[in-house]
Amino acid sequence: MAPPFAWWDTEGQRGTPVIVKMENPNWSISEISPLDEDDDDYQFPAVSPRKKGKNAKQITWVLLLKAHRAAGCLTQLASGAVGLAAAVRRRIASGRTDSDAVAAPQEESPVLRSRFYSFIKAFLWLSLALLAFEVVAYFNGWHLTAAEMPRLVLTSSFDFQALLMSLYAGWLSFRVDYIVPPLQFLADACVILFLIQSADRLILCLGCFWIRFKGIKPVPKSATGDSKDLESGSDDYSPMVLIQIPMCNEKEVYQQSIAAVCNLDWPRSNMLIQVLDDSSDPATQALIREEVEKWKQNGAPILYRHRVLRDGYKAGNLKSAMNCSYVKDYEFVAIFDADFQPAPDFLKRTVPHFKGNEELGLVQARWSFVNKDENLLTRLQNINLCFHFEVEQQVNGEFLNFFGFNGTAGVWRIKALEDAGGWLERTTVEDMDIAVRAHLNGWKFIYLNDVECQCELPESYEAYRKQQHRWHSGPMQLFRLCLPDIIRSEIGFLKKSNLIFLFFLLRKLILPFYSFTLFCIILPLTMFVPEAELPSWVVCYIPATMSLLNILPAPKSFPFIVPYLLFENTMSVTKFNAMISGLFQLGSAYEWVVTKKSGRSSEGDLTSLTKEEPKHQRGSSMPNLESIAKPKGESKRRHNRIYRKELALAFLLLTAAARSLLSAQGIHFYFLLFQGIAFLLVGLDLIGEQID
Repeated sequence: MAPPFAWWDTEGQRGTPVIVKMENPNWSISEISPLDEDDDDYQFPAVSPRKKGKNAKQITWVLLLKAHRAAGCLTQLASGAVGLAAAVRRRIASGRTDSDAVAAPQEESPVLRSRFYSFIKAFLWLSLALLAFEVVAYFNGWHLTAAEMPRLVLTSSFDFQALLMSLYAGWLSFRVDYIVPPLQFLADACVILFLIQSADRLILCLGCFWIRFKGIKPVPKSATGDSKDLESGSDDYSPMVLIQIPMCNEKEVYQQSIAAVCNLDWPRSNMLIQVLDDSSDPATQALIREEVEKWKQNGAPILYRHRVLRDGYKAGNLKSAMNCSYVKDYEFVAIFDADFQPAPDFLKRTVPHFKGNEELGLVQARWSFVNKDENLLTRLQNINLCFHFEVEQQVNGEFLNFFGFNGTAGVWRIKALEDAGGWLERTTVEDMDIAVRAHLNGWKFIYLNDVECQCELPESYEAYRKQQHRWHSGPMQLFRLCLPDIIRSEIGFLKKSNLIFLFFLLRKLILPFYSFTLFCIILPLTMFVPEAELPSWVVCYIPATMSLLNILPAPKSFPFIVPYLLFENTMSVTKFNAMISGLFQLGSAYEWVVTKKSGRSSEGDLTSLTKEEPKHQRGSSMPNLESIAKPKGESKRRHNRIYRKELALAFLLLTAAARSLLSAQGIHFYFLLFQGIAFLLVGLDLIGEQID
């Protein structure tokens, strides 16, 4: 009896040697001429192998190889999916809805939130009904035109299927006559606004490129006209500077800001630090007061101020501090929020720009972020803010001498603040308010892109969402209040046009309006009303180009260009809601919520302060900075916030994506699918850190 594998050695069964080439997604089999068993020196011919038809055994081996490779990929995908699903399940299990008033204070009017959510929910149910109707029509082959509809209704026999066909024909007639015209008009209007805003962004990028190409940057003036005094340190210009650190219940970061400001390289006799504490928590007040006393005992010119009544939030706090009698002895005021850490040479690189430039009212420094790589949310924020500082602020500062004050990391001439009317509590964007009023009074601004001040980005979506709500509702409040003053002001026509049409309308109102309306409302609707057309270049190519321009100032973030595009459209819900609240003075427009800090920026930077003892404190005991980097107390239990509006829009977009398959619209399907997934992830609060 022959051994089991004797067939492999038999000449008749051996077959022809082949080479299997796996070239994804294709494969081929090439025959090789067999060796002569009696000729050991036989060489393969140099000619190319000839092709041969694939027999059953060869195909079987190839299919087995493909199946093995596919099984490996599926195993990895399944493992990753199971892990992701488990993480999602754990986070959702501890989640709370955004309507839970116990978990967090309401950030918007309950009536507005209820109406907005009800509108989205009704829109979703209508879309699901239309999708079911369209699926039935698709599988029954009811691909009708307007000309066929009357004939179809009249000639069909009365049965259930004919009734459905008649209803479908009536729906087609109704949407063609009454839905398509206004929807197409709104789509065209949003496309025009989209193109105008894209052109504005392109012009800003060209201006930034010109600044870099020419090496343009602000240079401080000196008595001799020599611009090298700043770098050489030969200029002894050291005017009186008041430094303010406003804070409110920010016990995670108060030590880092106080330590950084106390180590500023500036004559101690020419500076005074005000710690403006609006904290409502007595324990936090005691900690901040104790920290101030420590630095005061070590020779720092610092004092502690606390207000019992928090009227006007941050603006009221700054206004109260400026009313102190000793403020008249100071010429400039530098402002740092509680999470900002200025470098020791901050004042030496900013204050000299005021010398010999009496028209200069503000010097603004750039923000840098110590936790920009903490999670996906902070990476996406970094892209946005890098474009804001590198492009918007720098171009506007260089060519217009005006931009919105960022509220911190800036030095004001006190005379400019007083000339503009001081801090006002009428909006939640007091920094933009004072900048606009100072600009209307003829003061000029300078932005320093090469002077950075470290700070912290919100790491949870809840904190970022509240921050963006305040940042986008406040400008609309301010626009309503400032419009008459802008029109009556004595500045030039071009500056008035820039303020009204570019600064407020285009970048603060039109941008969130068309982002939400075009990509969250009109695009899904065009899937159910295909007669209204939205070109592919509007959905894909222009947004991708704009995202590419936005990401250029942060080239290391290029791998996140697609998540950035999807996330910006997702945030349009919050920004649109905030814009409407501010424009129509709804209740949520006047609420100030302090952005939650994690204190991560203190871990590396303040510990480094212990390595080198400051000159002015040599021989004295320093506050224990090493303890700042260590977490105090036990960590609190964390939970997710479930956002109903984002979830409703997620299912709406996914429904529209399913409907787009019936119309064979490839780009629209992929955009709606991934945008719907992005809304789903944000709605389940899976993009950032969980909330304490």
